[in-house]
Amino acid sequence: MSDPIKHECGISLIRLLKPLEYYKEKYGTAFYGVNKMYLLMEKQHNRGQDGAGFASIKLDMDPGERYMSRVRSAQQQPIQDIFAQINNRINTALAEHPEHEDDVDWQKKNIPYIGELLMGHVRYGTFGKNSIESVHPFLRQNNWMHRNLIVAGNFNMTNVDELFGNLIELGQHPKEKADTVTVMEKIGHFLDDAVAKLYKQIKKEGYTKREASPLIAERLNVAKILRKASKNWDGGYAMSGLLGHGDAFVMRDPAGIRPAYYYQDDEVVVVASERPVIQTVFNVDFDDIKELDPGHAIIIKKNGSMALKEILEPTERKACSFERIYFSRGSDKEIYQERKKLGKLVFPEILKSIEDDLQNTVFSYIPNTAETSFFGMVKEAQNYLNKKKEEQILALGPNMTGEELHKILNIRPRIEKVAIKDAKLRTFITQDSSRDDLVTHVYDISYGSVKPTDNLVIIDDSIVRGTTLKRSILKILDRLSPKKIVVVSSAPQIRYPDCYGIDMAKLEDFVAFKAAKALHEDHGTTHLIKEIYEKCLTQTDASNEKAVNYVQEFYAPFTAKQISKKIGEILSPEGINAEVEIIYQTIEGLHNACPKNLGDWYFTGNYPTPGGNKVVNKAFVNFFEGRNERAY
Repeated sequence: MSDPIKHECGISLIRLLKPLEYYKEKYGTAFYGVNKMYLLMEKQHNRGQDGAGFASIKLDMDPGERYMSRVRSAQQQPIQDIFAQINNRINTALAEHPEHEDDVDWQKKNIPYIGELLMGHVRYGTFGKNSIESVHPFLRQNNWMHRNLIVAGNFNMTNVDELFGNLIELGQHPKEKADTVTVMEKIGHFLDDAVAKLYKQIKKEGYTKREASPLIAERLNVAKILRKASKNWDGGYAMSGLLGHGDAFVMRDPAGIRPAYYYQDDEVVVVASERPVIQTVFNVDFDDIKELDPGHAIIIKKNGSMALKEILEPTERKACSFERIYFSRGSDKEIYQERKKLGKLVFPEILKSIEDDLQNTVFSYIPNTAETSFFGMVKEAQNYLNKKKEEQILALGPNMTGEELHKILNIRPRIEKVAIKDAKLRTFITQDSSRDDLVTHVYDISYGSVKPTDNLVIIDDSIVRGTTLKRSILKILDRLSPKKIVVVSSAPQIRYPDCYGIDMAKLEDFVAFKAAKALHEDHGTTHLIKEIYEKCLTQTDASNEKAVNYVQEFYAPFTAKQISKKIGEILSPEGINAEVEIIYQTIEGLHNACPKNLGDWYFTGNYPTPGGNKVVNKAFVNFFEGRNERAY
């Protein structure tokens, strides 16, 4: 994606089902779980590079022995940083006590981070700050083992104010309003309540206080706790948690907005945000990995038993389509095919734009994530040319010469690597004119790859703000002197903010919004903007359930093609010689390519939760009133 946006988070959870001695004997190390967690996190670093965290729990430790460990980092390379710290502690302990190199029991008791239950998190800073305090996992400590709670997630809640108010009504005094803390405290409240009730019940049965502890662990109903805690949550989430005594869970939102996958065998239960990560790290087949159903939780008890429980009734499945277009690793079998299909489905519009002149058209892509959709686009161009060749061969008939046949067969799509992304340039110069010149050189070009008589078709994953296109890519592509530059987005026009965990919060940032606003000015319909604003104002005090997305009316007067044409005008830099045209994927094409992930609120405004409608209306109010702030 040419527009840099921050997005997503990645979660990982491992439960080792055998004693640590088993992994030492089979795999040569008691640190098997730590090594696998490093790989799970490293393979998901695409989901978050602003921070990383790791937590572990050791089972069946004696009182006075440390059983929980956590390490977090907000350094430039946070995953490497936390595992460097972990390795340093392990290596130091073994260097000081070489006699215990093969003593797994001693290692478990004396070296932190080695445990049967491990959690990992990689984070992009969106709403929160990029300080260490904002990095997951979050920890809620208590002297009662069962009341210790560690939480990490890939999520954003739209109704944090309401959830925060609920905590205050419960008599709590939360230390901050961040949604992670709010969610953790809500779970923690019902965890405390459940433990207290179980303790009371077990005491009535005649057990001693000391005897009560393992019975609490055995009887604790994690699913019931999650049902109570999540009752009023509005957002997209994949939430993971560890309890101090050894229970664990991963819960997914009812619409399946945020992803979660799991794998289980007799050695391990593993959960991650992406399927190919589990495939690669544990060397298992695609079909062995399951997707966690929306509204459900994987619950792993201390005894190692795993169950799938419905926590909230699933709503219509609206799994995020942006996952498929851009965020997730393209090595996933389904995602790879879907991205190719996205490229294929935009080809008919490209053909119209270049007036069927494939002979004088060069196809390329904006590096690097658009490469897969580029393959789909080019393959469709090849299919089109093959049909043309067949028609020409049949028309010439049996009298065709070898020279004529060779000439026909030699026609193929012209493919070049036109754009090259350089290492990120630091804009250390403060003067605007100098900084703009530096930004222009973020991309370089392959000189001589395009002729002045050529059309240049270049595909990107999506066009969000279009800033990089205007300030860098189009300017430098124009140096190749093509007669026309066709920029193709494999995603539809991004018109609405996200409120479920991706850093796209302000309407006026979107080039599609700017284009629609310009069209209102061109058509003399700016009075509608104020009318929409007044409708949005009525939603500020409305309950989430009654919220209606009035911002859809802002785009309604115009066709997608009208908006695309205006975007082309807005993004054409001053002084550019080539004609610029922007082609976007259609909503129908998106659904065709990604049939299982129909969460398209970025493009359509059809939010999967009521809170989304409230957020988009607030975003429009902020725009109209000139407030440069988030709507959630």
